[in-house]
Amino acid sequence: MSAITEHLIDRGDGAAVELFLAQPSAAKPAGALLFVHGYQRGLFLGGREAVDDGSLLYFSSRLNVTAAAVSQPGFGASGGPADFCGPDTQRAILVALNFLKRQPTVDPTRIVIYGNSRGAVASAMVAARVPDLRAMILSSGVYDLEEVYRNSSRGVQQAIENEAGLSPKAFLDRSAIYHCENIRAEALLLHGKSDDRAPFDQAKRFAGTLSKAGAPVTLRTFECGHRIPRQQAMPILRDFLMGVFASTSTYH
Repeated sequence: MSAITEHLIDRGDGAAVELFLAQPSAAKPAGALLFVHGYQRGLFLGGREAVDDGSLLYFSSRLNVTAAAVSQPGFGASGGPADFCGPDTQRAILVALNFLKRQPTVDPTRIVIYGNSRGAVASAMVAARVPDLRAMILSSGVYDLEEVYRNSSRGVQQAIENEAGLSPKAFLDRSAIYHCENIRAEALLLHGKSDDRAPFDQAKRFAGTLSKAGAPVTLRTFECGHRIPRQQAMPILRDFLMGVFASTSTYH
């Protein structure tokens, strides 16, 4: 296993995208997993969070795949400002995915994106723009932002207002439930039944809409709030990823 490397990639508009990378020792191209973090309570660590908590090395070594973590705009060393999962955030994730596809250790047909909270919102939107994405794991996400805005705390509302604005386009650009017909990735949704920030109904509706659009989707629920306990999610993640990386999809 090689050491974790840090990369700064041009987003295409002069802003930097920070990406951390752990690559397997095997020479044969294998799958890749891209972590997209959520809000970090003022720490703004970005993708380094997955380095510090051991996720990158764990998944890369256990599954023998390339594991990466991208920093959203305004987090880590990625150029800002933050735009609440909007076009700049999505562009940063696309840049990271394209970087992964060019790596000699990566099979571009077996790339999985794993977004948490804000990261799930943006990752779901990216999946609608990447028809060859193999799979997506979305944890504690929001898939109809306008509906959530209407029923959120004032603090969440202010964050949306400040970063995204309240235009119909702003909500549409961040609401994957209206883009399901363009999503081809196999989906695993993880959600707490008592989530007070991303209501559980959001995950149920999104799973149903994805299924109607023809995408394979699994919804796994937990007796918890917004933060899903790692020890409960890990066996589900491991089984799902082992299945994805061991096979190729016939859905695309």
